[in-house]
Amino acid sequence: MYFGVYIYLSLDKDESLISKQDCMTLECFNVSVTTPRPDRAVVPLVHRHGPCAPSQSTIKTSFAQALRRSRARADYIMSRATTQEEDGKVSIPAHLGDSVGSLEYVVKLGLGTPAVEQVVLMDTGSDLSWVQCKPCNSSDCYPQKDPLFDPSKSSTYAPIPCDSALCKTLQSDRYGNGCTSNGTQCGYRVEYGGGSKTTGVYSNDALTLAPDVVINNFHFGCGYHQGGPNDKYDGLLGLGGSPESLPVQTSKLYGGAFSYCLPSVSSGAGFLALGAPSNTSGFRFTPMTRFMHETTFYVVRLTGISVGGKQLSIPRKVFEGGMIIDCGNILTHLPDTAYGELKSAFRAAMAAYPLLPHKYDTCYNFTGYSNITVPRVALTFSGGVTVDLDVPNGVLLDDCLAFTDSGPDDYVGIIGNVNQRSLEMLYDVGGGRLGFRAGAC
Repeated sequence: MYFGVYIYLSLDKDESLISKQDCMTLECFNVSVTTPRPDRAVVPLVHRHGPCAPSQSTIKTSFAQALRRSRARADYIMSRATTQEEDGKVSIPAHLGDSVGSLEYVVKLGLGTPAVEQVVLMDTGSDLSWVQCKPCNSSDCYPQKDPLFDPSKSSTYAPIPCDSALCKTLQSDRYGNGCTSNGTQCGYRVEYGGGSKTTGVYSNDALTLAPDVVINNFHFGCGYHQGGPNDKYDGLLGLGGSPESLPVQTSKLYGGAFSYCLPSVSSGAGFLALGAPSNTSGFRFTPMTRFMHETTFYVVRLTGISVGGKQLSIPRKVFEGGMIIDCGNILTHLPDTAYGELKSAFRAAMAAYPLLPHKYDTCYNFTGYSNITVPRVALTFSGGVTVDLDVPNGVLLDDCLAFTDSGPDDYVGIIGNVNQRSLEMLYDVGGGRLGFRAGAC
């Protein structure tokens, strides 16, 4: 596997010097991934706006767009934390699906028999996977770069019956949409916080992860009606914790564990792996739990933040709400107090550079600077696990600090995909822990 990287000159342990010019020219290769163990499958993963993206958008997402979409997604997730107690009962607001308004990373998979290549966005904040299916005209489906998946040409495709146990589970998980085709087929519906939605038929087919790795009877949505803002991808791959997700569906094969490494925008391929690596000595682990009564989201406890090697003065109680690990959200959302301390310390360390005078705070004008010194930012999690974020790709987005506020202290926060770049994130679901391995892609 080929991994493209930037090269940075490190000044000392607490800061790095970066060049505004690419330090190396990246080439995209046809990445082939072998699977040396039957209990682990690995596929290439790339940034959807990066040089290796198989289906690039013509317009790159700006920080303003990223912030709007990230907040819309965060607001939706936060709404699922709202509980109402009455007569000893707890009621959680019902929503159809999860918010995935700002996904950034894609993988290539094969669907059907013979396998047809699909470029799908991956997301730990969603469960149900789906692709757009033929027939679907321009008013019902958004324009994608690849041809629509045609279920009639797959010898292994089958719609899931409406009276099946799978359909009943779909209904209980809030993804159901009644029955279609005269009441015989199971309908699905997912609405996203950013305004997108997809509806269609819950289906079975073969999913090919690698030439010799095929998941039979994979459950997914065959989408016939889509709406809202979308890029030219073919669909979505759900990595959440509910029964509809890929890790749960393949848990008998791969144990429910999975990992990924998200490359920076300018780098080549990262990877998505099902199954835990045989050697985890390079990882540092922190406890991982579920979010309230929601099985979709993975939660860890943040205990501290440092900038330039100096620990910020943030009371631990600020982080009591936990942090959702969300590769489908761009920015990291911190409780108000934590964000205020981080912003203040980061601005002080970056005082040599002018702030851009617009409403998105902590954005810089680097025009005329050939080299920029960016302080290191580290996150500390329960168990004393400290993770240094990649500099600058894991700290800055479009020359802006890749953090924002999530709301009152003690409220749930979100760790977005920018902070996760270049780290292998190992979701050991069975062991109740999340692992970090630095410099993995």
